[in-house]
Amino acid sequence: MPEPNPLTGKALLQKVKELSNLPRRETAKQCGYYTETKDGQIRVNLTDFYDAVLGAKGVPLDPGGVKDGRGREPTFRVSVHKNGQIVIGSTYTEQMGLKAGDEFEIKLGYKHIHLKQLEGESSYEDEDEEAVSA
Repeated sequence: MPEPNPLTGKALLQKVKELSNLPRRETAKQCGYYTETKDGQIRVNLTDFYDAVLGAKGVPLDPGGVKDGRGREPTFRVSVHKNGQIVIGSTYTEQMGLKAGDEFEIKLGYKHIHLKQLEGESSYEDEDEEAVSA
């Protein structure tokens, strides 16, 4: 069997569409997501295949690879604490380039809180205003 050359991006999505009648393992194999063992057995790597399909569809599983130093990854979800506070956390503020003393305007919506940075612009890549769901 030839050396696998895994498809990615649009080519992967097109091939998956073409092979939609095949079982998932066979589709992954046809898209190049397999390895051949020393004794000639084929092992299909569904995890890499699924990751590649999700990535091709614009759903990255590793959002920038950002961790907070304690082995935890940001989830972009927070909960209200017993004292009524919502803590965003340094992982997110660092990702946005925020510093101590940066100020925000708070606007309450029906089921959201909108934070708008005052004075100066955020260095965060996504300049769209986003709401934090409550």
